[in-house]
Amino acid sequence: MFKFIQLVALFFFLSISDAQIQSDPEIPWVRIGQEFSQGGSWELHLLPTQDELYVPIGLVKPSGDGPYPIILIGSGQGRMGIDKIQNQMELQRGLMSRLVDRGYAAAFINFRNEVPELYNQVQDSALLFDNVSGGNRTLRSRASLDSDDFISIIEHVGRLSYINANAIGAIGSSHSGEIIMKAVSDSDLLAAAVPAEAAVREYLLINDAEAPRDESGTELQLQDVNYVRTLANKDGAMERIQRINTPLLIMGRDDDHLQGVFTLLYEWSNEAGKDVTWSSYDHYEHGYALLRNLSNGTFRPDAIQEQAFEEYMEFFNAYLKQ
Repeated sequence: MFKFIQLVALFFFLSISDAQIQSDPEIPWVRIGQEFSQGGSWELHLLPTQDELYVPIGLVKPSGDGPYPIILIGSGQGRMGIDKIQNQMELQRGLMSRLVDRGYAAAFINFRNEVPELYNQVQDSALLFDNVSGGNRTLRSRASLDSDDFISIIEHVGRLSYINANAIGAIGSSHSGEIIMKAVSDSDLLAAAVPAEAAVREYLLINDAEAPRDESGTELQLQDVNYVRTLANKDGAMERIQRINTPLLIMGRDDDHLQGVFTLLYEWSNEAGKDVTWSSYDHYEHGYALLRNLSNGTFRPDAIQEQAFEEYMEFFNAYLKQ
């Protein structure tokens, strides 16, 4: 019955837009043609997660059959569903155009909203025999997380005929950077990853309940790596870091209120002997590495953003275009 309801919803999309249901070994997904406001097209994909809900991504690719390397792009929390994808595809159009010009496919991603600290409270999930209805479905041992959705997204793009499944990279800012760290600890699906200003408080098991905040009482002040080290659970964090096999370029921002968190992530990854590089830039904008279009639709990255872009593209080229 549940899959029937899903299919009804998918066919509803067919009736209101240029949509196609794509076949897959087990669960169908939806491809919907979209247009940029200033011309050109992109694809909206609705893809199944581990618990058979659907999350959206927006994808562009070079012309032709590929297979192409792909870079997944994320910013902040999972929120706003399809609206976030449509908004961000416009904001990131300049960056995505550059990636296409350099021979990459690119996708902006979204996932379910975060449940704070749940990642630290659950163990690995498993599929269980259905002892409830007696049917042939499987049950999950726990609820899915936003990081599980990200892994489902990686798996989805890896199955696309025009994508090289061995050349999938990701760059994520803020919470999306932490999502990357969770994914590379829990899978080896990414060939290279750039956690940029990654808000890895949960990942590093940082207890910041008593940490100082700004005058508004909301923004944590964790600039000092030595102080942050006293708040983090090194044994727990290192157990996660030791599982990483993905090359990392960790990017900070010199005056960011979480710079100590970013720095500690690099220091412990380096101490663990991982393939990791550190870079930090003096820029006024949180999320500077993503090169968003300006509010008037123009694309004019500043000199620091251009430098950061060239650095992470050199990194991606080394691992995704071998």
